[in-house]
Parts: sequence; C-alpha cells; structure tokens
Amino acid sequence: MNPDHPCIVQRDFTVLLEMGLPDSEWARSQLQIYAELVKSPSAFHTYHITPLSLWNAAALGWSAEDIQNSLHSMSRWDIPRDLLKDIEQLVSRYGTLTLSRASAKEEQTYGTDTIDAHRDEQESDRDTKARKANTYTIGDHLILAVETPTLLDELLNKKELKQLGLLRTNETSASVPPENRGLLKQELTRLGYPVVDTAGYLEGNLLRFTLGKGQTELQLRDYQVKAADAFEGADGLGGSGVLVLPCGAGKTVIGMAVMNRLQCEVLILTSNTISVRQWIEELKQKTNIPVDSIGEYSGQKKEVRPITVATYQILTHRRTKDGEFEHMKLLSERKWGLIIYDEVHLLPAPVFRATADIQATRRLGLTATLVREDGCERDVFSLIGPKRYDMPWKELERQGWIAQVDCVELRLPMTADLLEQSMRAEGRQQYRIAAENPAKMEAVRSLVEKHKGIPTLIIGQYLDQLRKLAQELDVPLITGSMTQSERVRWFDAFRKGNIQTLLVSKVANFAVDLPDAAVAIEVSGSFGSRQEEAQRLGRILRPKPGDNKAYFYALVTENSRETDFAARRQLFLIEQGYEYAIRRFDGTMAGRSQEDEIEDGGKKKEA
Repeated sequence: MNPDHPCIVQRDFTVLLEMGLPDSEWARSQLQIYAELVKSPSAFHTYHITPLSLWNAAALGWSAEDIQNSLHSMSRWDIPRDLLKDIEQLVSRYGTLTLSRASAKEEQTYGTDTIDAHRDEQESDRDTKARKANTYTIGDHLILAVETPTLLDELLNKKELKQLGLLRTNETSASVPPENRGLLKQELTRLGYPVVDTAGYLEGNLLRFTLGKGQTELQLRDYQVKAADAFEGADGLGGSGVLVLPCGAGKTVIGMAVMNRLQCEVLILTSNTISVRQWIEELKQKTNIPVDSIGEYSGQKKEVRPITVATYQILTHRRTKDGEFEHMKLLSERKWGLIIYDEVHLLPAPVFRATADIQATRRLGLTATLVREDGCERDVFSLIGPKRYDMPWKELERQGWIAQVDCVELRLPMTADLLEQSMRAEGRQQYRIAAENPAKMEAVRSLVEKHKGIPTLIIGQYLDQLRKLAQELDVPLITGSMTQSERVRWFDAFRKGNIQTLLVSKVANFAVDLPDAAVAIEVSGSFGSRQEEAQRLGRILRPKPGDNKAYFYALVTENSRETDFAARRQLFLIEQGYEYAIRRFDGTMAGRSQEDEIEDGGKKKEA
C-alpha cells in the first residue's frame, strides 16, 4: 500500500482520484491522456479507461507499458493483474491492423482474376453475381494486413465486413476495394480493431504560397509548430488526424501552417458564416494567397476556388427531409489536397458519411474538445483520424498564451411559488423552470455592476429569458434569427469598445472571435453539455492586457435539476484543471466571500 498515492485503480477500468493530495494535480494530468472523467464528487473524481481513450493515447505514442507504469506510479493499492492484461491487449490492437496500397508484387500476384477466385470460394452465387457488377482492375485494391491468420479468420467471418468486399489474399492479408476504405475503418473500429491507415493520399492541385505578408514571415509559437509536426508525422507521411487545443490557442494559424507545408488546394469546413469570414480574413492577412483564389461557400455565396471555406450547414442543406444533399458534391468538386474540419466536434452525421468516401484526401480536424454529446467520438477517430496532438489548457495558461480564468458557480434560491411550480412539472420543463429562475436577473445585474468597464458576454439558452434580460439591462441581444450583417455590426461594436455588454444566444457558442471579452455570465445552457461549457469558457480565453485574468460565472438554481446538469456540464473543464468556486448569491452582491464558499460536487475551490 502507498497511502500518499492519490488513485484507486479498479478492475472495471474505473480509476478514483482523491483530490487535495500533493500529487493529485499530476495524476490528473496523466489520467486525461488515457482515461475519461465521468464524475466529480467532493472527495474523489471518477475516471473510466475506455478502448477509445487507450487508442488515442497509443496514437500519441503511449505504449501499454507507459500506461501501466503511469497507473502504478499513482495507485494506492496493487492494480488487478487482469486489468493490466486487458490494457495491454487493447493498446496492442492499435497497429495490429494496417491498411496500405497494394505493392507492385501484390498487384501481379493478386490481380482481378485471383481476387475473383477467392471471392467465388467465399461468396454465394447471388453475392458473386452482385459483386461482379462492380469489379475493379489490377492495382486498384488496398491491402489490409493482419498480424495472425486466426484474427483474419475471425474478421472474415463478420457479415458486416463481407459486405464491404473484404477478401483474403493470403494467410495474413485481405484485399478491399478503395471506395470502401472509410467504411472498413469505421466498421473495424466499432468491432474493436482500430486500423492504422498507411494507404497514402492524393496530392491535390498545387497551390504555391507563403505564410506572412511581403518580407514579414508569420512567426509560429512553439506549440503551433509541434502541432503541425504531429499532423505531418515523424516520417512526413501523416495526413489524417485531430489536433486538440483550447480556444484562443490559434488553431486557425495551425491550420494555415499545415496548408503551407502541403502547398495544395484546400477545402475548409467550419460551423457558421461568421467563422467562414474569419478564416478568409485570417488567410488574407497572414498569407500571400491571392484574394481571388479564396472563396466563400455559404448561404450567401457559392464560390469554389483553390481555397474554399464553407459551412457544415450548407453541405447538409436539402430542400426536403428526404431530398439529396445538393452541396455535398463540394467535397469532390476539385482535386483538394487537404480538407480542414474546423470545430470537428460539431461534424454532422451526413458529413461523416460523405467523409467515408474521401479517405484518399488528407483530413485535418481542429477542436478545443473531442467530447461529443451524440457518442460519435469513434467516427471522428476512424474517419477523420486519431488524436495527433493535445495541448492541455492549463499548460497554455501557465505559458501566458491564454487568460487565467476564475470559474464560479453562483447558486440562487427558488421562491416558494417557483418551487411549487417546479414540483408539479416533469422532465425538461422542470429543468427549464429552474434555468429561467427570475432571481438570475438580479444576479446578472450585480455581476455586470461588479465588473463595470470590463467587456462582458451574457450567454443563455432560452430566448424569453434573454429578451427579458436585454430589456432590463438595455443591452443588445444576438440570436439565430438576426441577420448576418446585424450580428457583424454588434460584434464589431463590442470589439471596438463602443458597447461593454452583449447578450448572446447559442449562436455565440462557436467560432466567434471577441478577443477583449473578459467576463462571461452563463444564465442557462443545453442541459449537461460538456462541449457547450468548454466553448463558452473559450470565448474569454484570449490573452488579456495587465494581469491576464478573466471571469466565468455559471448561474445555477440550487436544489433543482439544474444543479445535476451543471455538474455534468463542468466535467471537461474540471478534467482540464479548472476549479469552480461555489457561492450563494445573497441578493445584494455577486456571491459571498471565499470564507462563505460551500463544498459541493467536487468542483469547489477550497477557501
């Protein structure tokens, strides 16, 4: 037994991390590499080691031995041997299967006739007849290499893989049509066998440009260079994967650094039209790409140029519910050498499906968090690529590249009438009653007064609540129904300091560049969305002059369903090392002093 070690590692892949010990923060930094935080009660945080978290760690260069040594170094008790064996087995699966292009020798040995013969042995007459309508020529196929014949036997018996044309060519390899490259990786990942894809990529149309303007070269920060290096790969053969960095870390600049290394035509996909125009403006300011080579593809414009920036929404637009996605052809309209998926955690399902068909194009995902509330993290892993680089938020804070943020969960009481109304309600309505607690109005007013003169964002979920706040505080409100030109006008006024306070709905969750914002007040949110909480805090992370400080307030109705959802919302940020001081609003000031802080939910900052 090691009583000073902060972790208890359990057989069911659960790790309990005791907070408040000397090594707790170090243990947290280790765990976030290969485990996921699932709960954060007062004394112990609960992590879960999953196959996907292990494979992402493996993609970052962690071996099973590294992970086992890490667990040993922080575990209070002996670690169950069976768990160590399971970790070794799961990690070893990363790299067990590799996908590559057929070599010249294989092309000669396993031409169309040979592959047809193997297929005839394995398929029914009906399947063979259907398949022969889609035969492919010598040299077109890919080779899936497997470490053992037994494993290949197991995979070939999977009906899902037979449907993808996976056919044995020798004891430890099988061929697959190139058009099924993405679907194969997706299905194998689902079955628990991630594929290392070395089949290579199309070069794309050439586009020569440099970073910087005139004689002034764009200077990258050290971590931005490392992120671009990680995507490129040690052997220079990289070309698919996700780079994870906090908001304000310059993910756009990293994207441009990757573009510069490839010197090719690029399609950039992002979350909204404002983000599209921010990308275009950055490209104009930080590269010498001719203006007429940069195009916007959105609801307002349809420009397809060597560098095209489009929204996810336009790609998934269709006239009827069952109609075709008219603009999805943009993915293959030019010979792109790279597709950048900005805010990749927002990638819609139809774009996932289309991405499965373009695996021969390099793919770069950029995000502040790989958390997806729809459970599609495995699809990001298999279709965009594994995590190639992950920069901890607190590390960037220590280096001064992002602001230091004080996080406060401000608890507000319910009146007797509101409590009775809540008790009569059910499900989501009960949550909404708590989220729209009228007491939040006075709390917001108090916080705005407390931070008077500091650029402040008030962010919420429910429009009725936001409209009342806008009326009471006499500040502008930006919603999804506002025109793009109006949004831009208000954002510009905020950036220039003409207005100090701005109310925003969910439209400001993503890709809104307001560098001077230093206070964020969250009055309501999307239930337990960890993704949304991270994005909202990200709005105030840009470095600040002076003490480089920012403030994030989450207003929560105590003893309500909102409290439980708030605990889940904050999980990702807690995993990154942020602490939420929990304070009660006393009606006259923005929370009591630290001496009055209460311990609750493990998110507190001790007085």
